[in-house]
Amino acid sequence: MEARAAKLRLCADGGANRLYDEMPGLLSHEDPSDVRRRYKPDIIKGDMDSIRSEVQEFYSTLGTKIVDESHDQDTTDLRKCVNFILDHELELGKSNLSILVAGALGGRFDHEVGNINVLYRFSNIRIVLLSDDCLIQLLPKTHHHEIHIQPSVEGPHCGLIPMGEASARTTTTGLQWDLMDTAMKFGDLISTSNIVREENITVRSDSDLLWTISIRRPT
Repeated sequence: MEARAAKLRLCADGGANRLYDEMPGLLSHEDPSDVRRRYKPDIIKGDMDSIRSEVQEFYSTLGTKIVDESHDQDTTDLRKCVNFILDHELELGKSNLSILVAGALGGRFDHEVGNINVLYRFSNIRIVLLSDDCLIQLLPKTHHHEIHIQPSVEGPHCGLIPMGEASARTTTTGLQWDLMDTAMKFGDLISTSNIVREENITVRSDSDLLWTISIRRPT
């Protein structure tokens, strides 16, 4: 999704540092200051223990709203941002609410687990965690899921992980090694290092599953 097409753009605390530092590198043929101004966040929200002072001042000068929630140490910065989005969902359009979280993976393991926990906390919302290597989203057991693969940017490696609870029956179509009413749990079988075989994947399970698929790096 084109970043400028998003209805609301938030940075979770120190995520603003990464946006400031790394965004110009993605558009290296342009002036860094112009890139930073064009891709500024609407909101920076969190406990504000990670954002650098010069980064906060830069975006604040451009009109970015700074929301300091350092009083709340019981929720992660990502959860604070999701709560903010839900508080404004009527303005955003509730029916098609989708949240893409860039930079959610690949750092400290406890942070990654905290971000995955947010998927379970807000299981009724489509939230996608994205890294340089893969994406992760929750497939709630309440739905029969159809996943449309974009071969130019994702795959072929994928996985289905029963992180919250064991699955007694999971069935898939479109994978190299499809599951047929297969039981999965940690300490036994889980579907890792699978391969997408078709562009349309279906998943039905009696437990919530994490879907993960690799991201193709530009050549």
